[in-house]
Amino acid sequence: MADLRIQRMAKILVEHSARVKPGDRILLEGTTAAIPLIRELYQQILEKGGHPLVDLSFPEQDYLLHRYGKDEQLDFVSPFRILAYDQFEGRIRIHSSTNTRALNGIPTERLQRRQKAMGTITEIQMRRGAEGTFKWVTTLFPTEAYAQDAGMSLSEYADFVFRACHVEDEDPIAYWRNLQARQQKAIDWLMGKSQVILRGPNVDLTLSIRGRRFVNSVGVYNMPDGEIYTGPVEDSVNGWVRFTYPAIYNNVVVEGAELVFSNGRVTQARAEKNQDFLLRMLEVDSGARYLGEFAIGTNFEINRFTGQILFDEKIGGSFHMALGAGYPETGSRNKSAIHWDMICDMRTDSEILVDGELFYKNGEFVFDK
Repeated sequence: MADLRIQRMAKILVEHSARVKPGDRILLEGTTAAIPLIRELYQQILEKGGHPLVDLSFPEQDYLLHRYGKDEQLDFVSPFRILAYDQFEGRIRIHSSTNTRALNGIPTERLQRRQKAMGTITEIQMRRGAEGTFKWVTTLFPTEAYAQDAGMSLSEYADFVFRACHVEDEDPIAYWRNLQARQQKAIDWLMGKSQVILRGPNVDLTLSIRGRRFVNSVGVYNMPDGEIYTGPVEDSVNGWVRFTYPAIYNNVVVEGAELVFSNGRVTQARAEKNQDFLLRMLEVDSGARYLGEFAIGTNFEINRFTGQILFDEKIGGSFHMALGAGYPETGSRNKSAIHWDMICDMRTDSEILVDGELFYKNGEFVFDK
């Protein structure tokens, strides 16, 4: 990986995503594998007059906690991290795992317990993000583990990551601003509308977006990005969906997940692999069986499944839904310790109707054609 690409990646994150201003306290979260990017972020935040604070973990840290931690240790959340999320102006999280299967042998109830504890952090992030007082962004640094999951060499995977972020564009920040203008046209068309119908070989769903707001997602909260999303009316979702890509949560891979909704609630759930994990996560809390997000992916540089939701949920021509916590800025009222994105391809024989009008067909917006 050329240093120049890392420098440009940091520039996007500092100037476009976190929008660092003098005096901003910015938490940098990542593992030691991401040090090249963390070092560059640290320097650029200093140059902007901000205060970078590093929360660094070593590769086996999560595994050791889940394997050896007692219940009270699984329930413990770092007071420093709580303070940072509650008081700092922003945070940049860098996914940088060196073993994406480290937690595969951990009992589900232990994963569930830890997830519940970390719900405190999720709640603060979503609340302050919606208020506009906390600038958070999540990204990824290429590692051998991610490359192996994607079936690529590290060099190929790094190319894929940086291409998806448009790091090598002449003006990457201009690209994200232009995408914002294009996606805003779709959001403006959706404003004031109500009923959404999704039809295709893998979906037959209805839901309501009445009174809800779509967010134009263009690299502010995620990098890479490319989606529009909202929080559906909680009790409005009815029908069936089969997710065409593996649904991954806490590094557990659930394949062939199918959900049936009635009045917003998941009433039936099955999976071809790790069905027990799916059923257990639905019992985390009362909000886990309801949708917190409905979104359409628009990044056609991401043209294959890689096992990393940060990328996969943006696949051009797909939609995804998240069980659990919704984003308050969309109007979602659903609260949960989980936020589990699941993705479905819409590029073949599929359509989305909004208030009876064709909005999307076979992976493309068609409302303006």
